[in-house]
Amino acid sequence: MATMQVDVVSAEAQLFSGEATEVYARSTEGEIGILPGHQPVLLLLEAAPVRVKTTGGQEQAFDIGGGFLEFRENHLIVLAEAVESE
Repeated sequence: MATMQVDVVSAEAQLFSGEATEVYARSTEGEIGILPGHQPVLLLLEAAPVRVKTTGGQEQAFDIGGGFLEFRENHLIVLAEAVESE
């Protein structure tokens, strides 16, 4: 199963760092799903949950107050303005 490195961070803390198989977020252009091997992308995120599916099959969700998502070279970073783990 293909995986990617995912980091969810805010100015206060790093809330998630690990391998994942899927990430879903809401950008200003709509809902997006990122899988390993996705084309490079930089997105402005809206206030909405970011969902991370880990390699163990569990899903973790983070309520963010907006921010940025960058994906390149199989590494996804969510830089959130404010974030809470669900």
